[in-house]
Amino acid sequence: MTDFSFLWSGFETALTFHHIAIMIGGVLLGILVGVLPGLGAPNGVTLLLPLTFTMDPISAIILLSSMYWGALFGGSTTSILFNIPGEPSSVATTFDGHPMAKQGRTEEALSTAFLSAGFGAFVGVVLVTLIANVVADFALQFGPAEFFGVFLLTFCSYVGMSGGRPLKTVASVLIGLILTAIGMDTVSGEMRLTYGTTSLVNGVSYLAAVIGLFGIGELLVTVEEGLEFKGLKARMNFGVIWRTLKGMPRHAIVLLRSTAIGCWMGITPGGPTAASFMSYGIARRFSRNKENFGKGEPAGVVAPEAADHSAGVSALLPMLSLGIPGSATAAVMMGGLMIWGLQPGPMLFIEQPDFVWGLIASMYIANIVAVVLVLSTIPLFASILKAPFSIIGPVIIVVCLIGAYTISNRMLDVYLALGFGVVGYLFKKLDYPIAPLILAMVLGDKMEDAFRQSMLLSQGSFSIFFSNGLVSTLMVLSILLACWGLIPRFGRRRTGGPSLVEE
Repeated sequence: MTDFSFLWSGFETALTFHHIAIMIGGVLLGILVGVLPGLGAPNGVTLLLPLTFTMDPISAIILLSSMYWGALFGGSTTSILFNIPGEPSSVATTFDGHPMAKQGRTEEALSTAFLSAGFGAFVGVVLVTLIANVVADFALQFGPAEFFGVFLLTFCSYVGMSGGRPLKTVASVLIGLILTAIGMDTVSGEMRLTYGTTSLVNGVSYLAAVIGLFGIGELLVTVEEGLEFKGLKARMNFGVIWRTLKGMPRHAIVLLRSTAIGCWMGITPGGPTAASFMSYGIARRFSRNKENFGKGEPAGVVAPEAADHSAGVSALLPMLSLGIPGSATAAVMMGGLMIWGLQPGPMLFIEQPDFVWGLIASMYIANIVAVVLVLSTIPLFASILKAPFSIIGPVIIVVCLIGAYTISNRMLDVYLALGFGVVGYLFKKLDYPIAPLILAMVLGDKMEDAFRQSMLLSQGSFSIFFSNGLVSTLMVLSILLACWGLIPRFGRRRTGGPSLVEE
C-alpha cells in the first residue's frame, strides 16, 4: 500500500500541463528519431541529453523516457511501410509486417503492431511498479563484493544469453573496459593511458561513443548498401483500428507469452532485440499456421512488437533499482541521472522517492500518449522517408556532430564520435555486438571500484567473493552464464561440427 501511495503522488507530479506537454514533445521527437535510419533510441536520447542539463531531473527524465517510447514506435512504422527497421529490435517486425502492407493490409499491420506494443509496454510498467521497491530493498544488503558480483553477472549474462558469438561479446566488453581505464584513476589519482594529453584526463566520453557507434556507424553501413527508400502509403482508418482491437484476443497466448519473454529479457541483459527475435521464433514454432509466417501472418507482428516494448520498459527496472542498465538506452539514461547528481540504485528510492515514482507514473501516461500520437501521425512521419537519402544522410551526420560537441563544448568529442563511427562500422561488418561495449564503458569504473574496495576489505584475499550465500550465488551464476554459450560450441566440435574458432 505504501508503494501505491507513492505511485499516486507520482501521478500528481506527472499529471501537470508542463509534464504532459513534455511527454507529447518527447514522443513526437522519438517517433522522428525512430523513422530516421541511422539514429535510433540510444543515439536520439544521447543527442537530447545535453538539452536537459538546465531542466529539473523529473522533467528531464520524463522527456528522455518519452522519446524512448516514441523511438520504439517509429522503428515499427518504417519496418512495416518501407521494410527498413528504424531500430535493431524492429528487424523481426519486417518479416510479416511488410508482407501484410504489400498485400494491402497496411492499416491492419500498423494497428496490430501498435496495439501489441502498447500492451507489452503497459505490462512492463506494471512490473516495474510492483517489484521495483522489492528489488531496491533487497539491494540494500549489498556491499562492495556483492556489487562486483552483480556487475560481473551483467557482463557474463551478455556472454551467455545475448545470442551472439560469446568470444566476440567478450572482446567487445574488454574493449569497453580498456576505454574506461583512460583518464584519472579514481582511487589513486594517477593518470592512466593519457600519454601526456590533458584532454583525456576525464577519460573517453561514452556519450561521444554512443553517437559514433549508433549514429555515424549505422549511416556508414547504410551508405555502403546504397539504400533507397521505397515505401508504401499509410492512411489510418479508425474502423480498421477498432476491428483489429476486437480481434486481438485471438492472439492472446502469443501476446502474453511474448510479453513475458520481453519482461525477462529486459530485466536480464538480453535486451529488446534478442527478445523480439526470440518471441518471433517461439511464436512460429508453436503456431498452427507455421507456413504463413513470413507471408503476412498477424501473429508474426504481435510477437516481436509485444516483446520489444515490454523489454524496453523492463530494462529501466535494474537501472533504477540496482544501478545496472538493462539496455544501451537505459545506460544512456543512467548517465543522465549521474550528470544530474542522482545515483541510480537502491538508495534512490529512499532519497528521491518523488523522482522515482514521478517517472514510473509518467510511463503509464506516456504509453497512452505514444499509442494515440503514433496512430495519428503515421502519414506525416512516413512522408519523411520519401526524401532522398542524399539529403537525410548529411542532416543526420550534422545532428550527430552537433550533439557530440555539445557534450562538453570541445572538439575532442567530435573527433571521438567520428572515430567511434568507424569502429561502429567495423563492428557491424564483422558482426561484433555494440551494446556490451557501451555498457562496459558505463559500468567499468564502478566495477573496478567495487573490486578494489573488496580487495582492500579482504586484504587481497579473493575469498571475499565467496564469503556469504548472496555473493557466492552471484559468482557461481556468473561463471555458469559465461560458460553457457561455450558449451554447445565445444559439443559441436566434438561431434564434427564447426569449431569455436571457425565460428
